[in-house]
Amino acid sequence: MKELELCLWHIDMKHLLKILDLSYDEIIELLNLADQLKYEKKNNIPHELLKGKSVGMIFNKSSTRTRVSFETAIYELGAYPVVMSMNDLQINRGEEIEDTAKILSAYLDGLMVRTYDHEEVEILAKIGSIPIINGLTDFSHPCQALADMMTIREYKSSFKDLKFTFIGDGNNMAHSLIVACLKLGMEVSVASPKGYEIDKKILDFTKIYKGKFVMCTDVFKASVNADVLYTDVWASMGQEEEKIERKKAFNLYQINDEVMNVAKKDAIVLHCLPAHKGEEITKSVFDKHANEIFNQAENRKHVQKAILVKLIK
Repeated sequence: MKELELCLWHIDMKHLLKILDLSYDEIIELLNLADQLKYEKKNNIPHELLKGKSVGMIFNKSSTRTRVSFETAIYELGAYPVVMSMNDLQINRGEEIEDTAKILSAYLDGLMVRTYDHEEVEILAKIGSIPIINGLTDFSHPCQALADMMTIREYKSSFKDLKFTFIGDGNNMAHSLIVACLKLGMEVSVASPKGYEIDKKILDFTKIYKGKFVMCTDVFKASVNADVLYTDVWASMGQEEEKIERKKAFNLYQINDEVMNVAKKDAIVLHCLPAHKGEEITKSVFDKHANEIFNQAENRKHVQKAILVKLIK
C-alpha cells in the first residue's frame, strides 16, 4: 500500500450532502482512501489523522450502524466524538437552525447529521463554516452508497461492464445508489411498484445516461443478468404507520431464489440493513450472501473515515 500522504487528493470538497454533488474523481479517491484505511486498520497501523479535532453527530433518527460506525471512526482517527440527539438541542425548543449552525461551527471541526428533511443539512452547510456530512436524510444516504461502491469493487475488482439492480422502494437509498452507479459507469435497473418510484430530480439525472438506466415494475426483468442485486426494507423509519399498506404493495418485490436464478451465477447480494428476512429478502438468500452483506456494513466505518479525513484534515 502507498503511504497515506501520497494518496490524499487535490480535489476541494467542502461537504458531503448527496452523491449528486460528487464527481467521478471524488468518488474514486474516497474509495481509494477508504481501501487504504481499511488495510491499515486490519494491520494495526495507527492513523490518528484528526488528532485534536472534535466532530459532532446529531441524531434526529435513531441508528445502529450510523452511530457506532461514525463514533468509532472518529475515535480511531484520533478525534473526539460529540453525540447529540434533537432533545439535546435548542432547535427542539424553538431556536432557529441558522443560529445553531453558527454556534456549532464555533465549537466543532465537523458535523454529521442524521435527520428527516434534507433541507436541514443544506441549510447547515450554507450557514455554518464547518464541513457537514449527511448521515441520512429522506432524500439521500451518501455514506451508505459510498460503502456499497467500496464493497462492489472489492468483490468485482472494477465497475466496468457491471449491471446493478435495485429492488424495492424508490427511496433515499435508491436515489444515492442510482447516481453513484451511473457516475461510475455501471448499468442500472430498478424495480419498484407503482406509486413508489424515484424522485423526479433523480429521474431527470438519469436522462444523461441514455441506455444505462431502466426503471420498471417487473422484478425479473430488472434482475436479468445482474452482477449486483440490492434491496432495502419495505418500510423505512418514519413509515411505520404505512407498514401494512406497504407490505401489500411490495409483496412481490423480494430477492429470492427465483430472482437469483435470472441474475448472473456469480452475482453478489447487498442490503443496507436492518434486514427483515422473509420480506424484502428470503432468509436463504441472505444467509448465502451474509459475508458480502456484513462486509458491506463494516465498510461504512472505513468509507466514513475517508470522508472525515477528506473534509476535516
